[in-house]
Amino acid sequence: MRLLVTGGAGFIGSNFVQYILEKHPDYKVMNLDALTYAGSLENLKEVKNNRRHRFVHGKIEDGKLVDKLMGGIDVVINFAAESHVDRSILEPQVFVTTNVLGTQVLLDAALRHKVKLFYQISTDEVYGALKLGTKERFAENSPLRPNSPYSASKTSADLLIQAYHHTYNMSVVISRCSNNYGPKQHPEKFIPTVILNALHDKPVPIYGDGLYVRDWIHVIDHCQAIDLIMHKGKSGEIYNVGADNELANIDLAKRILKILGKPESLLTSVKDRPGHDRRYAIDSAKLRRKLGWKSTIPFDQGLAETVRHYSEAGK
Repeated sequence: MRLLVTGGAGFIGSNFVQYILEKHPDYKVMNLDALTYAGSLENLKEVKNNRRHRFVHGKIEDGKLVDKLMGGIDVVINFAAESHVDRSILEPQVFVTTNVLGTQVLLDAALRHKVKLFYQISTDEVYGALKLGTKERFAENSPLRPNSPYSASKTSADLLIQAYHHTYNMSVVISRCSNNYGPKQHPEKFIPTVILNALHDKPVPIYGDGLYVRDWIHVIDHCQAIDLIMHKGKSGEIYNVGADNELANIDLAKRILKILGKPESLLTSVKDRPGHDRRYAIDSAKLRRKLGWKSTIPFDQGLAETVRHYSEAGK
Protein backbone atom coordinates (compact mmCIF):
# COMPACT_ATOMS: atom_id res chain seq x y z
CA MET A 1 0.00 0.00 0.00
CA ARG A 2 1.21 3.51 -0.83
CA LEU A 3 0.40 6.27 1.64
CA LEU A 4 0.66 10.03 1.25
CA VAL A 5 1.15 11.35 4.78
CA THR A 6 0.94 15.13 5.03
CA GLY A 7 2.46 16.87 8.02
CA GLY A 8 4.62 13.83 8.59
CA ALA A 9 7.49 15.77 10.16
CA GLY A 10 5.32 17.10 12.96
CA PHE A 11 4.67 15.58 16.36
CA ILE A 12 1.86 13.12 15.65
CA GLY A 13 2.69 12.69 11.97
CA SER A 14 6.32 11.68 12.53
CA ASN A 15 5.35 9.21 15.23
CA PHE A 16 2.79 7.73 12.85
CA VAL A 17 5.27 7.46 9.96
CA GLN A 18 7.72 5.55 12.14
CA TYR A 19 4.93 3.38 13.55
CA ILE A 20 3.41 2.47 10.19
CA LEU A 21 6.75 1.61 8.56
CA GLU A 22 7.59 -0.71 11.46
CA LYS A 23 4.12 -2.26 11.61
CA HIS A 24 3.66 -2.83 7.88
CA PRO A 25 6.94 -3.85 6.17
CA ASP A 26 5.39 -3.76 2.69
CA TYR A 27 3.94 -0.22 2.95
CA LYS A 28 5.54 2.82 1.33
CA VAL A 29 5.16 6.37 2.67
CA MET A 30 5.34 9.62 0.74
CA ASN A 31 5.80 12.28 3.40
CA LEU A 32 4.89 15.89 2.55
CA ASP A 33 5.67 18.57 5.11
CA ALA A 34 6.22 22.33 4.94
CA LEU A 35 8.74 22.23 7.82
CA THR A 36 7.22 25.19 9.62
CA TYR A 37 8.12 25.83 13.26
CA ALA A 38 6.23 22.66 14.31
CA GLY A 39 7.87 20.26 11.84
CA SER A 40 11.45 19.07 11.84
CA LEU A 41 13.56 16.57 9.95
CA GLU A 42 15.03 15.67 13.33
CA ASN A 43 11.68 14.01 14.06
CA LEU A 44 12.30 11.66 11.13
CA LYS A 45 15.83 10.55 11.98
CA GLU A 46 14.62 7.00 12.76
CA VAL A 47 13.32 6.57 9.18
CA LYS A 48 15.94 8.66 7.40
CA ASN A 49 17.53 5.67 5.69
CA ASN A 50 14.35 3.67 5.16
CA ARG A 51 13.93 3.07 1.43
CA ARG A 52 10.17 2.85 1.83
CA HIS A 53 10.01 6.44 3.07
CA ARG A 54 10.37 9.49 0.86
CA PHE A 55 10.30 13.00 2.27
CA VAL A 56 9.11 15.96 0.17
CA HIS A 57 9.40 19.54 1.39
CA GLY A 58 6.31 21.50 0.42
CA LYS A 59 2.89 22.88 1.33
CA ILE A 60 -0.43 21.09 0.98
CA GLU A 61 -1.90 24.22 -0.60
CA ASP A 62 0.58 23.90 -3.49
CA GLY A 63 -1.78 22.37 -6.06
CA LYS A 64 0.86 21.46 -8.66
CA LEU A 65 3.07 19.69 -6.16
CA VAL A 66 0.18 17.85 -4.52
CA ASP A 67 -1.14 16.68 -7.87
CA LYS A 68 2.31 15.41 -8.82
CA LEU A 69 2.66 13.43 -5.59
CA MET A 70 -0.85 11.99 -5.64
CA GLY A 71 -0.27 9.66 -8.60
CA GLY A 72 -0.35 6.02 -7.51
CA ILE A 73 -1.33 6.82 -3.92
CA ASP A 74 -3.82 4.50 -2.22
CA VAL A 75 -4.51 6.42 0.99
CA VAL A 76 -4.08 10.06 1.99
CA ILE A 77 -3.68 10.74 5.71
CA ASN A 78 -3.86 14.46 6.39
CA PHE A 79 -2.03 15.45 9.56
CA ALA A 80 -0.88 18.76 8.07
CA ALA A 81 -2.32 21.66 10.05
CA GLU A 82 -1.48 24.78 11.92
CA SER A 83 -2.50 23.65 15.39
CA HIS A 84 -1.50 26.04 18.15
CA VAL A 85 -4.52 27.94 19.49
CA ASP A 86 -2.49 30.91 20.73
CA ARG A 87 -0.96 31.40 17.29
CA SER A 88 -4.38 31.14 15.64
CA ILE A 89 -5.57 34.07 17.75
CA LEU A 90 -2.68 36.19 16.48
CA GLU A 91 -2.63 34.96 12.83
CA PRO A 92 -6.01 33.41 11.89
CA GLN A 93 -5.44 33.78 8.13
CA VAL A 94 -2.50 31.38 8.22
CA PHE A 95 -4.74 28.75 9.82
CA VAL A 96 -7.50 29.19 7.25
CA THR A 97 -4.99 28.95 4.40
CA THR A 98 -3.39 25.72 5.57
CA ASN A 99 -6.24 23.98 7.35
CA VAL A 100 -9.09 24.82 4.99
CA LEU A 101 -7.63 25.69 1.58
CA GLY A 102 -4.88 23.08 1.96
CA THR A 103 -7.42 20.38 2.74
CA GLN A 104 -9.51 21.38 -0.28
CA VAL A 105 -6.43 21.13 -2.53
CA LEU A 106 -5.72 17.65 -1.20
CA LEU A 107 -9.33 16.57 -1.69
CA ASP A 108 -9.40 17.73 -5.31
CA ALA A 109 -6.16 15.94 -6.14
CA ALA A 110 -7.30 12.76 -4.37
CA LEU A 111 -10.56 12.87 -6.31
CA ARG A 112 -8.78 13.29 -9.65
CA HIS A 113 -6.42 10.40 -8.95
CA LYS A 114 -9.16 8.13 -7.57
CA VAL A 115 -7.46 7.62 -4.22
CA LYS A 116 -9.06 4.75 -2.30
CA LEU A 117 -9.35 6.62 1.01
CA PHE A 118 -8.97 10.17 2.30
CA TYR A 119 -8.34 10.17 6.06
CA GLN A 120 -8.61 13.45 7.96
CA ILE A 121 -6.91 13.81 11.34
CA SER A 122 -9.13 16.21 13.25
CA THR A 123 -9.49 17.34 16.85
CA ASP A 124 -11.93 17.27 19.74
CA GLU A 125 -11.79 21.08 19.74
CA VAL A 126 -14.32 21.19 16.89
CA TYR A 127 -16.99 20.34 19.49
CA GLY A 128 -16.31 23.44 21.56
CA ALA A 129 -16.16 23.30 25.35
CA LEU A 130 -17.82 21.39 28.17
CA LYS A 131 -18.67 22.61 31.66
CA LEU A 132 -16.50 21.72 34.62
CA GLY A 133 -17.91 19.27 37.13
CA THR A 134 -20.14 17.39 34.68
CA LYS A 135 -19.89 13.88 33.26
CA GLU A 136 -20.75 15.04 29.75
CA ARG A 137 -18.36 13.94 26.99
CA PHE A 138 -18.10 14.63 23.28
CA ALA A 139 -19.67 11.98 21.03
CA GLU A 140 -19.43 11.83 17.25
CA ASN A 141 -22.90 13.36 16.93
CA SER A 142 -22.21 16.24 19.35
CA PRO A 143 -22.86 19.69 17.85
CA LEU A 144 -19.88 21.41 16.24
CA ARG A 145 -19.22 24.60 18.19
CA PRO A 146 -15.62 25.71 17.61
CA ASN A 147 -14.46 28.61 19.76
CA SER A 148 -11.05 29.55 18.33
CA PRO A 149 -9.79 30.37 14.84
CA TYR A 150 -7.85 27.08 14.98
CA SER A 151 -10.85 24.91 15.85
CA ALA A 152 -13.05 26.82 13.39
CA SER A 153 -10.57 26.06 10.60
CA LYS A 154 -10.50 22.35 11.53
CA THR A 155 -14.30 22.27 11.64
CA SER A 156 -14.42 23.81 8.17
CA ALA A 157 -12.07 21.15 6.86
CA ASP A 158 -14.18 18.37 8.39
CA LEU A 159 -17.33 19.75 6.76
CA LEU A 160 -15.56 19.99 3.39
CA ILE A 161 -14.56 16.35 3.63
CA GLN A 162 -18.09 15.27 4.49
CA ALA A 163 -19.35 17.31 1.53
CA TYR A 164 -16.93 15.55 -0.85
CA HIS A 165 -18.15 12.20 0.49
CA HIS A 166 -21.78 13.15 -0.10
CA THR A 167 -21.33 14.95 -3.44
CA TYR A 168 -18.67 12.82 -5.14
CA ASN A 169 -19.15 9.54 -3.26
CA MET A 170 -15.53 9.89 -2.14
CA SER A 171 -14.29 7.36 0.41
CA VAL A 172 -13.38 9.33 3.55
CA VAL A 173 -12.99 8.89 7.30
CA ILE A 174 -12.43 11.47 10.02
CA SER A 175 -11.01 10.87 13.49
CA ARG A 176 -11.19 13.44 16.25
CA CYS A 177 -8.65 12.97 19.01
CA SER A 178 -8.10 14.40 22.46
CA ASN A 179 -4.83 16.06 23.52
CA ASN A 180 -1.77 14.01 22.56
CA TYR A 181 1.43 13.75 24.58
CA GLY A 182 4.70 11.90 24.10
CA PRO A 183 8.08 12.28 22.38
CA LYS A 184 8.77 14.78 19.58
CA GLN A 185 6.12 17.31 20.62
CA HIS A 186 6.99 20.96 19.98
CA PRO A 187 8.40 22.73 23.07
CA GLU A 188 5.64 25.37 23.03
CA LYS A 189 2.97 22.79 23.89
CA PHE A 190 1.87 22.46 27.50
CA ILE A 191 3.59 19.29 28.70
CA PRO A 192 6.98 20.01 27.07
CA THR A 193 6.82 23.60 28.36
CA VAL A 194 6.27 22.43 31.93
CA ILE A 195 9.06 19.84 31.71
CA LEU A 196 11.65 22.06 30.06
CA ASN A 197 10.99 25.10 32.26
CA ALA A 198 11.08 22.97 35.41
CA LEU A 199 14.32 21.29 34.35
CA HIS A 200 15.99 24.72 34.24
CA ASP A 201 14.19 26.00 37.37
CA LYS A 202 12.29 28.58 35.35
CA PRO A 203 8.72 29.70 36.15
CA VAL A 204 6.13 27.25 34.82
CA PRO A 205 3.34 29.31 33.20
CA ILE A 206 -0.24 28.34 34.06
CA TYR A 207 -3.10 30.10 32.31
CA GLY A 208 -5.55 31.78 34.68
CA ASP A 209 -6.68 29.58 37.57
CA GLY A 210 -5.22 26.43 35.99
CA LEU A 211 -8.54 24.60 36.12
CA TYR A 212 -8.76 24.01 32.38
CA VAL A 213 -9.37 20.30 31.90
CA ARG A 214 -8.02 18.27 29.00
CA ASP A 215 -8.32 14.58 28.08
CA TRP A 216 -4.85 13.12 27.39
CA ILE A 217 -3.79 10.23 25.14
CA HIS A 218 -0.31 8.94 24.37
CA VAL A 219 0.67 9.57 20.75
CA ILE A 220 1.38 5.86 20.13
CA ASP A 221 -2.11 4.91 21.26
CA HIS A 222 -3.37 7.50 18.78
CA CYS A 223 -1.20 6.01 16.01
CA GLN A 224 -2.60 2.55 16.71
CA ALA A 225 -6.13 3.94 16.46
CA ILE A 226 -5.36 5.62 13.12
CA ASP A 227 -3.92 2.39 11.75
CA LEU A 228 -7.05 0.50 12.78
CA ILE A 229 -9.47 3.10 11.41
CA MET A 230 -7.54 3.30 8.14
CA HIS A 231 -7.95 -0.44 7.60
CA LYS A 232 -11.34 -1.17 9.16
CA GLY A 233 -13.20 2.13 9.44
CA LYS A 234 -16.39 2.66 7.47
CA SER A 235 -16.39 5.29 4.73
CA GLY A 236 -18.18 8.48 5.70
CA GLU A 237 -17.84 7.78 9.42
CA ILE A 238 -16.32 9.84 12.22
CA TYR A 239 -14.44 8.18 15.09
CA ASN A 240 -13.53 9.84 18.39
CA VAL A 241 -10.21 8.81 19.92
CA GLY A 242 -9.58 9.32 23.62
CA ALA A 243 -8.03 7.52 26.58
CA ASP A 244 -10.16 8.83 29.48
CA ASN A 245 -7.35 10.72 31.19
CA GLU A 246 -9.00 13.98 32.22
CA LEU A 247 -6.79 16.33 34.20
CA ALA A 248 -6.79 20.01 35.10
CA ASN A 249 -3.70 21.81 33.83
CA ILE A 250 -2.60 22.71 37.34
CA ASP A 251 -2.83 19.08 38.50
CA LEU A 252 -0.93 17.82 35.47
CA ALA A 253 1.82 20.37 36.04
CA LYS A 254 2.08 19.26 39.69
CA ARG A 255 2.47 15.62 38.59
CA ILE A 256 5.32 16.58 36.29
CA LEU A 257 7.05 18.62 39.00
CA LYS A 258 6.77 15.66 41.37
CA ILE A 259 8.37 13.32 38.81
CA LEU A 260 11.22 15.82 38.36
CA GLY A 261 11.59 16.48 42.07
CA LYS A 262 10.92 20.19 41.56
CA PRO A 263 8.98 22.51 43.91
CA GLU A 264 5.42 23.64 43.18
CA SER A 265 6.63 27.19 43.82
CA LEU A 266 7.71 27.18 40.15
CA LEU A 267 4.05 27.33 39.11
CA THR A 268 3.25 30.85 37.94
CA SER A 269 -0.18 32.15 36.94
CA VAL A 270 -0.14 34.12 33.66
CA LYS A 271 -2.77 36.14 31.81
CA ASP A 272 -5.43 33.86 30.34
CA ARG A 273 -5.84 33.40 26.60
CA PRO A 274 -8.96 34.92 24.98
CA GLY A 275 -11.94 32.55 24.80
CA HIS A 276 -10.13 29.74 26.62
CA ASP A 277 -12.22 26.53 26.53
CA ARG A 278 -12.80 25.14 30.03
CA ARG A 279 -12.99 21.41 29.43
CA TYR A 280 -12.63 18.77 26.72
CA ALA A 281 -13.59 15.13 27.18
CA ILE A 282 -13.88 12.43 24.52
CA ASP A 283 -16.26 9.48 24.39
CA SER A 284 -14.49 6.84 22.28
CA ALA A 285 -17.10 4.12 22.87
CA LYS A 286 -17.90 3.90 19.15
CA LEU A 287 -14.27 3.16 18.27
CA ARG A 288 -14.02 0.54 20.98
CA ARG A 289 -17.37 -1.06 20.15
CA LYS A 290 -17.21 -1.01 16.35
CA LEU A 291 -13.49 -1.62 15.76
CA GLY A 292 -12.28 -3.15 19.01
CA TRP A 293 -9.72 -0.45 19.83
CA LYS A 294 -8.48 0.34 23.31
CA SER A 295 -5.66 2.45 24.69
CA THR A 296 -2.68 0.46 25.93
CA ILE A 297 -0.37 2.96 27.65
CA PRO A 298 -1.31 3.85 31.24
CA PHE A 299 -1.12 7.61 31.76
CA ASP A 300 1.31 7.54 34.69
CA GLN A 301 3.67 5.30 32.72
CA GLY A 302 3.40 7.37 29.54
CA LEU A 303 3.91 10.64 31.40
CA ALA A 304 6.99 9.34 33.22
CA GLU A 305 8.48 8.14 29.92
CA THR A 306 7.71 11.50 28.30
CA VAL A 307 9.38 13.40 31.15
CA ARG A 308 12.42 11.13 30.81
CA HIS A 309 12.54 11.75 27.03
CA TYR A 310 12.64 15.52 27.37
CA SER A 311 15.00 15.35 30.33
CA GLU A 312 17.51 13.34 28.31
CA ALA A 313 17.02 15.53 25.23
CA GLY A 314 17.60 18.65 27.30
CA LYS A 315 20.97 17.50 28.66
